[in-house]
Amino acid sequence: MTAPLHDGEVPADERTVRALLQEQAPHLADLPVRRVRGTGTVNHVFRVGDDLAARLPRLPSWEADLTREADLLPVVAAVLPVAVPEPVLLGVPSSAFPLRWGLVRWIEGGVPRAGEVDVDGLADAVIALRSLDPAPLPAAGRPASSDPEQAGAVRAAVAALDGVDRGAVTAAWASARSAPAWDGVRTAVHADLLPPNLLVRDGRLAGVLDWGGAGAGDPANDLVPAWSCFRGPDRARFRDRLAADDGQWARARGIALAQAVVAIPYYERSMPEFAALNRATLAEVLADPPS
Repeated sequence: MTAPLHDGEVPADERTVRALLQEQAPHLADLPVRRVRGTGTVNHVFRVGDDLAARLPRLPSWEADLTREADLLPVVAAVLPVAVPEPVLLGVPSSAFPLRWGLVRWIEGGVPRAGEVDVDGLADAVIALRSLDPAPLPAAGRPASSDPEQAGAVRAAVAALDGVDRGAVTAAWASARSAPAWDGVRTAVHADLLPPNLLVRDGRLAGVLDWGGAGAGDPANDLVPAWSCFRGPDRARFRDRLAADDGQWARARGIALAQAVVAIPYYERSMPEFAALNRATLAEVLADPPS
């Protein structure tokens, strides 16, 4: 077993997956199983043979994401110009693992580093996603900067930050909280477009992963890659491609800042590579003045 990332995490290892396959997909039980190392924080991920991936939620509160994702993925796959996971099996709780779990088709590709993401490929994917009718989609998106609970979480996280100009972070957060409110017009969003959820091949975007939080909400949610994925001119190009107005841009900046600030102290010890990714995002937000 690997060290847990979260309090109350449900452990899982290769033996867990083999037991689940023997119980619920015996025709796959002889395939090799190996843990996928990465910066995923929601699911334990294991490669099953060459063509499949098993995903087991780390916390009971994330179990429902698998069902949500299984419902959304066929809809998303019909419009996106890049690959998304294809559901193969939605498993049930058992003595081997007490939560729902899933099998999807494996997508070949590498996880890009920040600054190496294909800006036009990701912009094309977001534009295609926005073509979906939002009406039947579940609510999605990060809390607004004006949300009192979110504000409290950010204040607590800022107090725990080391090696960062806390005054600059506080000023940037104050600016984000004054952003124009979302008008409530829902748009289809992924809502977690960070580098670990993207795959590239030969420098081009090849796939978008982790749709458990997707649905419909403020389009500002999918502008967050401007700081988490892009640097310099690519940030401006991404904004231009998505025709983001000043209000959307300011809200997205606040979402990016809050997400990074809260993640840094939370993952500093348990997943330092993910904390480092969020430190880089925070640095980009602070270096990029509000519109």
